[in-house]
Amino acid sequence: MDRPLILVTNDDGIDSAGLWALAEAVLPLGEVLVVAPDRQWSGGGRSMPKNVTGRIRPASREIDGQRVTGFAVDASPALAVDHGVIELAPRRPDLVVSGINFGANLGIEVTISGTVGAALEASAFGIPALAVSLEMGADHHLTGDAKADYAASKAIIHHLAEMLLDHRMPHDIDVLNVNVPATATPRTRWRLTRLSRHRYFLPVPPDRASGEGRPGYRLIENVGRAEPGSDIQTLMVDRMISVTPLSLDLTSRVAMDVAPRQLPEAAVSGGPREPLAELFTWPASSSRFPDPGQGNGRSDLSKVALETVTGITD
Repeated sequence: MDRPLILVTNDDGIDSAGLWALAEAVLPLGEVLVVAPDRQWSGGGRSMPKNVTGRIRPASREIDGQRVTGFAVDASPALAVDHGVIELAPRRPDLVVSGINFGANLGIEVTISGTVGAALEASAFGIPALAVSLEMGADHHLTGDAKADYAASKAIIHHLAEMLLDHRMPHDIDVLNVNVPATATPRTRWRLTRLSRHRYFLPVPPDRASGEGRPGYRLIENVGRAEPGSDIQTLMVDRMISVTPLSLDLTSRVAMDVAPRQLPEAAVSGGPREPLAELFTWPASSSRFPDPGQGNGRSDLSKVALETVTGITD
């Protein structure tokens, strides 16, 4: 029987220290295949640009005495996943892990992240996926920090990857977005969180006088205003590892009047408009976690660990 096949990717490029730390973390769990962009792709989201060639070159390495097959692709992170799944993998991967990213991916910025975008692309194939990011200062987001400690990241990756290989994720959970504090150790606790509706980074105008053309960014100043139980609060205030379940279904979680409606005359004549509040109703419960009883025929991972706050086990 074949060992589980784990596809490893990232958005920081094939030479990223975080990428190979990730590969090392999952190596004991199965056969590892690394397929990553051939250069830095931070901020690539789930993009599939036309101005890439798809050129592939070998990039295998030896980890702990084992040869790990790797490929560098002229592709965005999401396209690298496509190359891995439909072209380079010897069989369908059982799990895709994206990271370890240079810097956190939190709040409403997650749709910008190439790390998260790669994981979402994997989940579109029906493959369970993790996106993992390690908190770093903005000056290290493109090059990494040579002093970064990946031990905590590797511990949580191994723990969650093993869980996902043993149990299917519940309905409406497609990706687990993991963010690790820079100060974390393998004994740091982790918590299930929701995405904050705040920005983690704020755009700043480009310095045109210095020749800059694109906006920059800076960290939000008052992280204490983040919602309780959010990913930003958990990482930045509580200094715990944040694990956020993400769904490919971007539909707002509100109750909707789905009856067919005739476009009102007011839309043409300029009269009073139909109140928006009549179309949408907030449900009694604001919980975004699915009812454990509403699974999709799969084993319920929430019964294993996703309903509790726990530490990483040995």
